[in-house]
Amino acid sequence: MAENKKPTLLQEFQTFIARGNVIDLAVGIIIGSAFTGIVNSLVKDVLLPPVGIIMGKVNFADLKIVLQAKSDTLPEVAILYGNLLQNALNFLLVALVVFSLVKAINTLKKKEETKETKKKETELSVLTDIRALLKKRTTK
Repeated sequence: MAENKKPTLLQEFQTFIARGNVIDLAVGIIIGSAFTGIVNSLVKDVLLPPVGIIMGKVNFADLKIVLQAKSDTLPEVAILYGNLLQNALNFLLVALVVFSLVKAINTLKKKEETKETKKKETELSVLTDIRALLKKRTTK
C-alpha cells in the first residue's frame, strides 16, 4: 500500500508562491507603491501650490489649529489639517485612477465577450444551416 505523504511546510509554501495570483498581487503592490509616490508628488508639488495661491497664498503644509503654543518648556501641540487635506486629495486621485482603470478593463472585457458571443452565434447559425441542408437531403 502506498503511503500518502503529507507535504512539508516548505513544499506548501513553494506551491503557494508559485501560484500566479500571488505573483500578480506582488507586482500590483510594487507598482501601486511607485504610483503612490507619483500621486503624492503630483498633489504636493503640482496641484496644491496653485490652489494655495488662489486661496490667498496658503501653504497647505502649514495649515493647522494650534492647541498649545510653543513655550520655553513645552512644545507646540497642533492639529495639522493641511496634511489631512493633502492626503484626502491623494486618495481621491488614486481612487479616480483606479476607477478609470477598472472601467477601461471592464469595457475591454465586454468587447471581448461580445466578440465571443458573435462568434458562437455565427457558428451556431452555420451548424443550423448545415443541419437544415442535411435534413433536406435525407427527406428527398
